[in-house]
Amino acid sequence: MSLWRNRDFTLLWGSQIVSTLGATITGTATPLLVLATTGSPLDAGLVGAAGTLPHLIANLPAGPLVDRWNRRRILLISEIVGAMTLLTIPVAIWFEALTTAQLCVVAFVQGLCFVFFGLAEDAALPMVVSPGELPAAIAHNEARGRAAALAGPPIGGALFGLDRALPFLLDGLSSIVAAGALLFLRRDLQKPPEGPAEPLWRSATTGIRYVWRNPLIRVSLLLIAVSNAVFQALVLVLVVLAGEQGATPSAVGLMMGVYSAGGLLGAIAAGRLHQRFSFRAVLVGINWIWAALLPLMLLTTHPFQVGVIGALCAFVGPLWNVVIFAYAGVVVPNELLGRVMSAGATVTWGVMPLASLAAGVLLTAVGPRGSLWALSGVMLAAAVAATVNPSVRTAPDRPAPTPVG
Repeated sequence: MSLWRNRDFTLLWGSQIVSTLGATITGTATPLLVLATTGSPLDAGLVGAAGTLPHLIANLPAGPLVDRWNRRRILLISEIVGAMTLLTIPVAIWFEALTTAQLCVVAFVQGLCFVFFGLAEDAALPMVVSPGELPAAIAHNEARGRAAALAGPPIGGALFGLDRALPFLLDGLSSIVAAGALLFLRRDLQKPPEGPAEPLWRSATTGIRYVWRNPLIRVSLLLIAVSNAVFQALVLVLVVLAGEQGATPSAVGLMMGVYSAGGLLGAIAAGRLHQRFSFRAVLVGINWIWAALLPLMLLTTHPFQVGVIGALCAFVGPLWNVVIFAYAGVVVPNELLGRVMSAGATVTWGVMPLASLAAGVLLTAVGPRGSLWALSGVMLAAAVAATVNPSVRTAPDRPAPTPVG
């Protein structure tokens, strides 16, 4: 209950459930729009790659900027810029001037805003809640995202079926509402800097050095990167597979909604489960669960069945996030947290544009079922690597913080 009595946490959490809902609506509508406009899975992969490219090229410099700039201002500007660019899509649809190039540009700007907002929110959260409340706050944020991901795809599919412009119009308006709520935050979201600011590149490499000195953190990030790449590619593969099975846009939205329901339940459970499993059990066990579940999608004959298997995959994801990010939020000095988070995100999110491109190429070359086989093989290799890695095998239940120097 103490978290909900925290006015600033409630404002931040509430504003983002509105914005995140809008983002998940367009996350479903965007590949449907590309496929309806061009009929090309490769074009859909290009738009997906443009949206995730900022994770590869912007995360590293964004980290020190988040530690250096006013975090409240970063949150506001990210929401407003994202809304303005997104609203160009319905305008282009109404004037029959929409192109794949415009969708790529809008997706890139949206991804850039997501990078800055996400890093600023992660770094600000320990300033909003106490250390003892941080795991619960992260679990609530996970539940927020998963709840939006549950509701967003069915809404996105249904709205797209009514009018192609509606999902994007609603998302743009949701970001404006979220920006308005953020104006009422009261707390200072960062500690004052100590001493003169370092040059930007040197400041960015501080986070890399922090991560690199801990073998367990390194391998954890690599495993996250592999799973992120697999599941980024999987979304487009499942949309194309459902289309081949004759699914309507509403059915695709329902499939992705069922998929996301597992993530919501997992986020609710993660607040309690994270204390019951060791770090090693989480790293190894979750990878084997995913390796076992992905091939089952090859046996399905209906989009709803795919959604159920996806829900099982999504259920265990929040536990991983809570364990790793709660640890980082407590042990990393807050004045370094943006840089450390950005170094990790460069690895774990930077693979996504490559994954989107790979999905488009795989779908063009071998179709959705061949693509599923390939993704299953990658996930199996990750599970084996996690099991045999020396750092993971000897990991303590609570890893010691990495020293900075």
